[in-house]
Amino acid sequence: MNPTPTLERLRFNMIEQQIRPWDVLESDILELLAEIHREDYVPEEHITMSFFDMELPLLDGSVPGEIMLSPKVEARTLQDLHIQKHESVLEIGTGSGFMAALLGARAAQVLSLEINPVLAARAAETLRRNGVTNVEVRHADGAVPLPSGPSFDVIVLSGSVARIPQNLLGSLKVGGRLSAIVGDEPMMRAHFVTRVSESKWDTIQPWDTVAPRLLNFPEPSRFSF
Repeated sequence: MNPTPTLERLRFNMIEQQIRPWDVLESDILELLAEIHREDYVPEEHITMSFFDMELPLLDGSVPGEIMLSPKVEARTLQDLHIQKHESVLEIGTGSGFMAALLGARAAQVLSLEINPVLAARAAETLRRNGVTNVEVRHADGAVPLPSGPSFDVIVLSGSVARIPQNLLGSLKVGGRLSAIVGDEPMMRAHFVTRVSESKWDTIQPWDTVAPRLLNFPEPSRFSF
């Protein structure tokens, strides 16, 4: 679609008033957010809210957690992963396909797993329509361990988990990074894990946010007395 001047103004305001104040300052990331049009990935009924500082529902609300993350969370995650053009990326939770498009613009190739078949099909078609050719959307449960063999430079969990899955850490190449939002409401933290050797991973937790759960990942036991 050809954005109207009104949408361009909203996009400018999103970048300058939401994303920059969240310490997203790298010029190439900001330029990418101007070039890849968020409204092209938003359900038609929510296009006017594409640039708001909020999560957007992707379905009719009957499936909890099926949302598009807020612009600042997607932008900060993208910046903090420092993706290089030669790298391969695994995304868990395709959602609208917008984050997959951003990842594809930074990486060599992206495999994005989406548990909901409606969203998987819709995101794949949206990416195709927008000319994104290096992203594969696969209808799959990202909580199921991958077959032995594939490894990735970057793994992105586009939603929250109670703890980082160990099998995904094992799917990182040495030097690879994983991002996840970890914890329980009302307090979660972004975790960035770097595999520094075959047997060692370093973790930083640079910022707080809250995001809906990714389905089927383990939850800690809760006892009541």
